[in-house]
Amino acid sequence: MEIFETIELLRSWSRFAHADGKSVGLVPTMGALHEGHLSLVRAAKDKCDAVAASIFVNPTQFGPNEDFALYPRTFETDCALLEAEGVDVVFAPAPDEMYRPGASTFVEVEGLSGRLDGGSRPGHFRGVATVVSKLLIAAEPDQAFFGQKDAAQIAVIRRMVNDLGLPAEVVVCPIVREPDGLAMSSRNRYLSRDERQQALVLNRALRAVEAARSTGQRDTAQLIALATAKFAHEPGVKVDYIAAVDWATLLPIETAEPGTLFAVAAYVGKTRLIDNIILR
Repeated sequence: MEIFETIELLRSWSRFAHADGKSVGLVPTMGALHEGHLSLVRAAKDKCDAVAASIFVNPTQFGPNEDFALYPRTFETDCALLEAEGVDVVFAPAPDEMYRPGASTFVEVEGLSGRLDGGSRPGHFRGVATVVSKLLIAAEPDQAFFGQKDAAQIAVIRRMVNDLGLPAEVVVCPIVREPDGLAMSSRNRYLSRDERQQALVLNRALRAVEAARSTGQRDTAQLIALATAKFAHEPGVKVDYIAAVDWATLLPIETAEPGTLFAVAAYVGKTRLIDNIILR
């Protein structure tokens, strides 16, 4: 496995792979890898001939009072995990490689960038769209792999890729959960033992919604009320949002149809967690 720190090396590797008739997959990450990330790597390995994974804690998607400085950085462990999975290349640029001195160009998907997580974290999706566009331009992949847990982010990326005419296909992989149902997240390691138990309410709320939808409840206001009631039993958890939206637009909808995104975000102690389901 090779480790590249420059865009030039990554792009050259991708072009050589394409010239050799190989398809290229990209798995963008911020490191602190867990089984959810590794599931994306396996999907990429299954679908593509050559796979690169990026490790870059992107400063532009963190707000001034968020956890950029504290975000876990476990580069050596991450590389060992990626090598064991058969990744060909790790792209690990320094911040000034991704954002050249004096850089003033950013990508913003208007409308979508202010919804769900974008409403709670102003500027977050501008940072996401900017760094993902840079990674896609640098790696020139045939497919890029993302996890459904970041469903709102995926909506932004899909729109950005379509609007800019980027050739990469956005591949969405299922949420990977702990045995007790908690969605895997690099931020889970922030949780104390008690907070870890409190965090399970996110999954309980989603399961209650899923059960109600399966028995015929389609009124999203009723589904949101059901989820809200579940959170009421965990006073230590502060709800950020509970929403039923169209996955393409992230706009609220009144009737839950197949494909509706039901998403929750909440603070467990100081840790903000997100989770979602796609209603079937």
